[in-house]
Amino acid sequence: MRAGEELPPLEIEITRTLIVAGAVASRDYQDVHHDAEAARQKGSPDIFMNILTTNGLVGRYITDHFGPGATLRKVAIRLGAPNYPGDTMVLTGRVEETDGDTATVRVLGANGIGRHVTGTVTVTVRPADADTDADADADEVTVGTREAG
Repeated sequence: MRAGEELPPLEIEITRTLIVAGAVASRDYQDVHHDAEAARQKGSPDIFMNILTTNGLVGRYITDHFGPGATLRKVAIRLGAPNYPGDTMVLTGRVEETDGDTATVRVLGANGIGRHVTGTVTVTVRPADADTDADADADEVTVGTREAG
C-alpha cells in the first residue's frame, strides 16, 4: 500500500433487483427507488439507486481490494449522475496518501451518463490474524455521505 497505487476497476451491473434490494436493506422506502411509475411522475426516467447502496458498494470495493484486515475509518462520498437499471457502474480508486497502516483512497464510480460517485475512503489495513479490540475499532469508525444538490 503506497501513495499512487491504482486499485483495479470493479464493474457492477446496475439491476432493478440491486436498486430495490439496496433501498429496502437500508430502510429507504422512497418510491423513486422501487416504483418506476412514481419515479417518472417525479421527473426521473426510471427508478434509481439510493446513496446508502452506493456507500455500501464503495465500502465493498475498498475492503475487497485490501482484504480481511481492512477496517473502514471514514467514507465521504458525493453523488452525481444517477445509477439507473440496465447500466454498469465502474469503480476505480487511487491511494492518495498513507500513514503507517492507514491509507486515504480517492474513489470514482462512473456509469454510462457520467460520474455517479466521487469521494474518499480512509482505511486501516492490519494482518487478518492480528489481535484487535473490536469495541475500540467500532468507536473510531466514521461514515459520512452527502448528496449533490
